[in-house]
Amino acid sequence: MFNLILFGPPGSGKGTQSERLIDQYGLIHLSTGNLLREEIANQTRLGLEAKSFMDKGQLVPDEVVIGMIRSALKSNPDAKGFLFDGFPRTVAQAAALDNLLAELNEEISIVLALEVGQEELVQRLLNRGKTSGRSDDTNEDVIRARIVEYENKTSPVAGHYAQFGKVKRVKGEGSIDDIFNSLTREIEAKQSA
Repeated sequence: MFNLILFGPPGSGKGTQSERLIDQYGLIHLSTGNLLREEIANQTRLGLEAKSFMDKGQLVPDEVVIGMIRSALKSNPDAKGFLFDGFPRTVAQAAALDNLLAELNEEISIVLALEVGQEELVQRLLNRGKTSGRSDDTNEDVIRARIVEYENKTSPVAGHYAQFGKVKRVKGEGSIDDIFNSLTREIEAKQSA
């Protein structure tokens, strides 16, 4: 099984590239946001637990999110692999994910980190805000705060996986096709190793 984390700051192109990678490699897209919405809609025990936190304006605890990921992994035993999107966001979540995968005799195969300069990110998000309907994409101060939050809390996840030699940094600027080709080169090099 090939398990991939696509990593990068807001506006780095993760959504665009995730779709293409899923199509190319037949991976199952594991978006924690989608999992949460699905579990809540299906009124599962985990979904109801998550909803109770969300209704209070609180973050859903890691153990609930890990429970949802466990459920998704177990319900897809014949999957070629998974693309993790929006998770892990912290080193603690990365360690919890590693432990869960180890229980299933699996591991993260590769972490692809899209690298994009801050000014490019700001411009991309402001442009996206013109059509996305997302209020957090229309205010430059909010965008810059999101990038700082990413650098402080999420960026260290790459350091966690770098200690195992799993991180490949990919330039996230240029054409969508050029970036995709760079990502696929890293995946194919890993698969043939």
